[in-house]
Amino acid sequence: MSRYDLTDFEWGVIEPLLPNKPRGVPRVDDRRVLNGIFWVLRSGAPWRDLPERYGPRTTCYNRFVGWGKADVWDRLMHAITAAHDGDIHMIDSTSVRAHQQAPTAKRGIEIIVSVAPEAGSRPRSRRLSTRKGSRSSSA
Repeated sequence: MSRYDLTDFEWGVIEPLLPNKPRGVPRVDDRRVLNGIFWVLRSGAPWRDLPERYGPRTTCYNRFVGWGKADVWDRLMHAITAAHDGDIHMIDSTSVRAHQQAPTAKRGIEIIVSVAPEAGSRPRSRRLSTRKGSRSSSA
């Protein structure tokens, strides 16, 4: 059992909530596929680096995407948090603070340039914008 694999308790909570379509080709073991999905999500590795013990990477990826469209992930997360009596903490990017300059990287950065004062005059400054589509007139 890998550190990313589901415990027996977690699997007992999740298994009844998974979609079960008995027709067609027999399904690959859901627990193994889930462990593969969690391995990719927790390790941050690309799908192509998924270890063979979790089965075909295309199966894991297709199940991940398909269950996302069918809201299976929402049901699973609600069931897991309810089973742990709220003693579980989850983090996503909406609650992680980024560096103060991170949000401006795509839109451009506003820079204030201070111009050296001449003798006897008061200091001046002017704004330069590096937004998309604008060009600076200074060299």
